[in-house]
Amino acid sequence: MHTHSSKESYPSLRSWTMAQVRSENTKPEMAVRKVAHALGLRFRLHRKDLPGKPDLVFASRRIALFVHGCFWHRHDCGRAATPASNVEYWTAKFDRNVRRDARAAADLRKAGWRCVRIWECEAKDPRKLAGIIRRRVIARSPNTR
Repeated sequence: MHTHSSKESYPSLRSWTMAQVRSENTKPEMAVRKVAHALGLRFRLHRKDLPGKPDLVFASRRIALFVHGCFWHRHDCGRAATPASNVEYWTAKFDRNVRRDARAAADLRKAGWRCVRIWECEAKDPRKLAGIIRRRVIARSPNTR
């Protein structure tokens, strides 16, 4: 068996690790979908034709909802600590994510959509999540159904 030094295998290990990070159908997203559906809301998923490819789209309400991971999208809840190693890489990565989020939200607003963000930490408790969805989606809709 051929063994690699940790330096040789590190890039491939990082690549593999990053490939394991889901962008769709994450646990927080599934929790939001379940609660939204239970509240009687109907939606489409991951519409590629909209900026940022929102996680849930309430077309009749013109609302694009994003379920953001606290770590990746830099929520100020304490889950967004920057790793101690390779700080430059992580800082640049997080800055790109935040800029991309802002650009997608601005593009959606220009196109007449409302943007709603639900953070990973807000999706933990279904009862609290239901209140968040009521306030951010149902109450914000011009034609409340």
